[in-house]
Amino acid sequence: MSQKYLYIETYGCQMNFNDSEVVAAVLEQHGYAYTEEIKQASLILLNTCSIREHAENRVFQRLNVIKKMRKQNPELLIGVIGCMAERLRDQLFDNDVLADIVAGPDSYRNLPELVRIASQSKHAIDVHLSESETYNDITPYRVGNNRISAFVSIMRGCNNFCTYCIVPYTRGRERSREIESIINEVRDLDAHGYKEITLLGQNVNSYAYTADGILYDFPKLLELVATTVPHMRIRFTTSHPKDMSDDVLHVIAQNNNIGKWIHLPVQSGSTTVLQRMNRKYTREWYLNRVEAIKRIVPEASITTDILCGFSGETDEEHSETLDVMRQVEYDMAYMFKYSERPGTTASKTLPDNISEEVKIARLNEIIALQNSLSKKRNHADVGKIFEVLVEGRSKKTDDEYKGRNSQNKTIVFPRANTKVGDFVKVRVVSASSATLKGEVVE
Repeated sequence: MSQKYLYIETYGCQMNFNDSEVVAAVLEQHGYAYTEEIKQASLILLNTCSIREHAENRVFQRLNVIKKMRKQNPELLIGVIGCMAERLRDQLFDNDVLADIVAGPDSYRNLPELVRIASQSKHAIDVHLSESETYNDITPYRVGNNRISAFVSIMRGCNNFCTYCIVPYTRGRERSREIESIINEVRDLDAHGYKEITLLGQNVNSYAYTADGILYDFPKLLELVATTVPHMRIRFTTSHPKDMSDDVLHVIAQNNNIGKWIHLPVQSGSTTVLQRMNRKYTREWYLNRVEAIKRIVPEASITTDILCGFSGETDEEHSETLDVMRQVEYDMAYMFKYSERPGTTASKTLPDNISEEVKIARLNEIIALQNSLSKKRNHADVGKIFEVLVEGRSKKTDDEYKGRNSQNKTIVFPRANTKVGDFVKVRVVSASSATLKGEVVE
């Protein structure tokens, strides 16, 4: 029997990249070798995201390109997995798309059987949502050439039901992974020479798991991971503002190997918009959490997500978002205009009544403000010395390396006598809104 090869394209968030590694591990146990050459593949999987319409459109466009590969390889199987698979399962079996396999985020253990069914010229589908699946016993296959940083999933699903978000309907309710399984994966990464891990969850700071009569909440888990591998850098994402406690911040402050970077999505600076979004916090609560971050972890960088043009957003409510941005002075932000997602509460109960022109204008205003804030924050780092994890060559030249500091900021510097995977001291000598430039300190 000839070797079978798996090729995966991943769209969307870091959770999806981790899921792709779980999928690769499952299929490796059933005879599939992972390849980064799509033309070599006998099975192509697209791991998808449904959070934004643009991401779904890209997948449909990509499927129309990939299906043409059947002319050279009639036995090629094409699958769509992830959130989009669950939401658009009927469309994905349309003759114009030619997906053979459709599998939701909780169905990856069943992929070998779905592949078997599809290889018999039958469409194969499994999009059930699980109340317990966390892939506890599967060690992810580390996709790609990166052997420096890795993602570790600590929980799946979401209980928040923000009105604009499809995630609870495509990934199910929250369930936390076993503490022992998480620690074993962290130790395995350490043994294989990884230098940095990022703990992942839709809402990491609602993690809760009981073992041997002890309740491990997120602060306890974070501290346990940090002390288990004290020479590795630890990050986490994403935090929900309603659950960002002082206990988490004290753990960050007390452990040098925990990254001094907190991603705290605000979405809107207006309490009335936040209420329509069902975000479960107010503008005042959010600013209180920011004040706590700056007080307890003063060296931390703060990044965020901002969504403009949500249902009914007035000029005054938009101005409140700009005001929060100025108060917080975010180091970086992911900024989007609202795109209604079918199946969400907002699509059923709240009109998408802000014109595209107004959405674009507001988004441009947010981007312009954030660019100025990022530039200001980065310029404040000039002259400071940071510990940087070397990740690889810079985009522009082989003579420079790039890496990130504890604050998750990218710094570019001359290669000198360093190598990928080293932690080096770098002094920042100049800054733009996106990048810091530095020199290695002997």
